[in-house]
Amino acid sequence: MSDSSGGAAFPPAEREAIHERLAAEHAETSKRIAALNREFDAIVASNALVAVDDEHDPEGSSTAFERAHVAALLAQARDQLTTLDEALERLGRGDYGRCEVCGEPIPAERLEARPSATTCVRCAIAHPR
Repeated sequence: MSDSSGGAAFPPAEREAIHERLAAEHAETSKRIAALNREFDAIVASNALVAVDDEHDPEGSSTAFERAHVAALLAQARDQLTTLDEALERLGRGDYGRCEVCGEPIPAERLEARPSATTCVRCAIAHPR
């Protein structure tokens, strides 16, 4: 991602490298979602096997916490998958690497650190999500 001043137009080799990186992150995130789904299902299944009274069982609150924690991680992973899908779409349209707020190129360093970034650093600071 050597284009730090020329905008979102990437040479074909660089564009392919970006696509491969986004696709690899997409695959890893999909694997993480599958693992978290299995973990969540296991927590639910283990609670179904015992008569859990969260209010009176000393373990009840910890299983509720585990379930909530895994559910939160699952939601984060699903959000990340969506942002990766959107980044792949932007790459296909030729909009990848351009700030959606100001229209300026997103620095290569930011895209290296966060390949699904939609804003430059300046706009990310000025317009936090």
